[in-house]
Amino acid sequence: MTKLLVNKYNVAGPRYTSYPTVPYWDDNTFSIAKWKTSLQKSFNESNDNEGISLYIHLPFCESLCTFCGCNKRITTRHEVESPYIKYVLKEWQLYVQELGHTPYIKELHLGGGTPTFFSPKNLERLINGIFSIAEKAENYEFSFEGHPNNTTKAHLETLYNLGFRRVSFGVQDYNETVQKAIHRIQPFENVKRVTEEAREIGYSSISHDIIFGLPFQTEEHVAETIKKTKQLMPDRIAFYSYAHVPWIKGNGQRGFKDTDLPSAESKRKQYELGKEQLDACGYVEIGMDHFALKTDSLYLATETKNLHRNFMGYTASKTQIMVGLGVSAISDSWYGFAQNEKKIEDYYKRLDANEIPVFRGHILNAEDLIIRRHILNLMCHFETSWSLNTNYFKELPDVLIQLKELEKDGLIQINTHAITVTENGRPYVRNVCMAFDLLLQRKKPEAQLFSMTI
Repeated sequence: MTKLLVNKYNVAGPRYTSYPTVPYWDDNTFSIAKWKTSLQKSFNESNDNEGISLYIHLPFCESLCTFCGCNKRITTRHEVESPYIKYVLKEWQLYVQELGHTPYIKELHLGGGTPTFFSPKNLERLINGIFSIAEKAENYEFSFEGHPNNTTKAHLETLYNLGFRRVSFGVQDYNETVQKAIHRIQPFENVKRVTEEAREIGYSSISHDIIFGLPFQTEEHVAETIKKTKQLMPDRIAFYSYAHVPWIKGNGQRGFKDTDLPSAESKRKQYELGKEQLDACGYVEIGMDHFALKTDSLYLATETKNLHRNFMGYTASKTQIMVGLGVSAISDSWYGFAQNEKKIEDYYKRLDANEIPVFRGHILNAEDLIIRRHILNLMCHFETSWSLNTNYFKELPDVLIQLKELEKDGLIQINTHAITVTENGRPYVRNVCMAFDLLLQRKKPEAQLFSMTI
């Protein structure tokens, strides 16, 4: 990744956990009624073997990490746990009523916030409540995000006994200066403890999140973090660029000055160094920012072309429906998206009125569905094709013209009916997707909406 290419392609762009991206959702034509119709249509098309995915957002954190862009509520009052669980289970009950018969859950993920803010007993009550009106699909996969500082052995054992086999721990960086800047003091010993305990208990996939481009971070810091990570050899590693979006997240990302952040050139070197070290450790780049050992299900999914991407990130199998429960959670029926109320008080109020607490969304049209397939192909497989008429769209020749520069720079290969992202082009896959993003092309944002692509 040369400096010239970084300067050329390091622009603001979406991360494509959805298409259309949230800023381009058509809220004017969206309605709860249309959302329910799209959900029921998709549920009737799917089968119990495929099942559905369930994302549960648990927003509470005891302290604010200043690098975080997630929806969270900072509190040390743990009495908030029980009421929140009660409302999440009520929302789930409303969804099951809409679906019409017992859903089979293929994937379940607890995200946040800090899921391990909740006590093991309350997490058990939450999961048992979910499955009091649902069943587990065959080959289900349950996962959760754990904070190394507060994830106890009881958390790990309780969730394991409930069927969880995958856990992700946020590492970010082990350097103390960087940790102080992002307000995330987290010794290596804590990560080592929870990783080893998870292995001893029987978790089959352990993931670590590492971020580059953090304030005061250097190449040496990244190298040292990966060196320590090598001692633990997690099954998966998310190695991604810090998304600096303080205009969206407010004070949460104002704990340091913009001048404290590494330059684009420094971030490039951090990425290249990290990727080189991960390669040397046996990790394979399976998608944007994600690496896995060849024994992990994510790598196996790349080999069988089953890798999928949604609001939960990369997953080893595709479900047509993903229901998001909890404040700010986003649901995906394949034909539509819907996001819940962002404030806990508004979320509770809507549920008290026996309403599914969605406040905005988007129903996909025929064009959206075609573009979505192309972007998913690129993000998951680094290639896409229009050999089938169902994948062709009239603006495709214009898209290919836009992509000529990336082809000239050796980042993609364009064939008669297909595009392949080269090995050198993988860090630029977001730029490739942006050429397919017709809504972005038609209406360039006047203000910066997205993080930088590199």
